[in-house]
Amino acid sequence: MQQKKSAEAAALIVKGEAMSQRLLAVPQPTLAATEAASDLDELYGRMLFSNRNYGWARLMFQKNLARWRYWKPKTPETAERLKAAEKEIADCDRNLSSG
Repeated sequence: MQQKKSAEAAALIVKGEAMSQRLLAVPQPTLAATEAASDLDELYGRMLFSNRNYGWARLMFQKNLARWRYWKPKTPETAERLKAAEKEIADCDRNLSSG
């Protein structure tokens, strides 16, 4: 994405979705599995945001908001991820309301 190759980034993200779903299919996924899925959703959300697909981007960030809001036990890292998701959603909302 940083190299402005969004088509290639999108293909990699889609490829990672299957793995993400498998990681989260267990009743209580590990923190590492949850972080991996979260990172993928955040990357996809940022790509959508950069393409001005604010509604779809918000959906990706909303998944992370729910994921980290209810994660137990809370840690400084999970709190930071929750704060990042809240900020990303606010950025989407700002763009949705101004458009």
